[in-house]
Amino acid sequence: MAMNDSVNILNSAYLAVEYIDSFLPDNPLQQPFKNAWNYMLDNYTKFQIATWGSLIVHEVSYFLLCVPGFIFQFIPYMQKYKIQQDKPETWEKQWKCFKTLLFNHFFIQLPLICGTYYFTEYFNIPYGWEEMPRWYVLVAQCFGCAVFLDAWHYFLHRLLHHKRIYKYIHKVHHEFVSPFFFQAEYAHPLETLILGTGFFIGIVVFCNHVVLLWAWVICRLMETIDVHSGYDVPLNPLHLVPFYAGARFHDFHHMNFIGNYASTFTFFFRIFGTDSQFIAYQEKEKNFFCITKKKAN
Repeated sequence: MAMNDSVNILNSAYLAVEYIDSFLPDNPLQQPFKNAWNYMLDNYTKFQIATWGSLIVHEVSYFLLCVPGFIFQFIPYMQKYKIQQDKPETWEKQWKCFKTLLFNHFFIQLPLICGTYYFTEYFNIPYGWEEMPRWYVLVAQCFGCAVFLDAWHYFLHRLLHHKRIYKYIHKVHHEFVSPFFFQAEYAHPLETLILGTGFFIGIVVFCNHVVLLWAWVICRLMETIDVHSGYDVPLNPLHLVPFYAGARFHDFHHMNFIGNYASTFTFFFRIFGTDSQFIAYQEKEKNFFCITKKKAN
């Protein structure tokens, strides 16, 4: 009975969104995107699309999304939004991080990306334009993928902090106490494999089109680069996502090497009570701000 009610609610929500979508103006980019997609299908094999297409989406998205964080360090106005203001970025740290990133991307992640074609074939994931889900379905699926990944990330990330294994694997990611844009994928190769496995859980669950894989890559990179940026910028559109944790939550984890183990959302912090230190820290910071403001007046 409960299952039927859930299905009915989801169907009703889908119909409601579909009804609203019918009133929206036509997307002027849809036809060019359709032409480009069909051109890709006509001129490249599925293996080329799945392998090199996925690599291009990942690399271009990663480094483009890092650009704002890179620029922020040169803008004095943005420094008031930096969370750990006493730990500025240095060229030495950034260069070291960049070299490790290139190694991880091309010697760890690229071999995994080469298996994308076989992954899509095994699960019979379509590539065609006609099978492509609507934008609101993609949004819902990406949110679902984020929930699955967050559950995986919370428990495995917490395990990687166990005192017996922390120094062998996860300590690499915590080398920089104050995170910055590039650091999102700065990790030990084993950590890349362990935590990266959670990325595919949602894809396996939904697996209805290869475009979901690429959309989810972009969404995941947006989130992980944002929380590692080291800046808590106002009017951040990602804060419109329900239960989104943000940079302050994850920055606290890097400062203290404990707590706030989830990557994206706050509900796992609340459920398992690993946010108590962060709440105390927020209160202390709030009180400090109030005292400073009174003295200034």
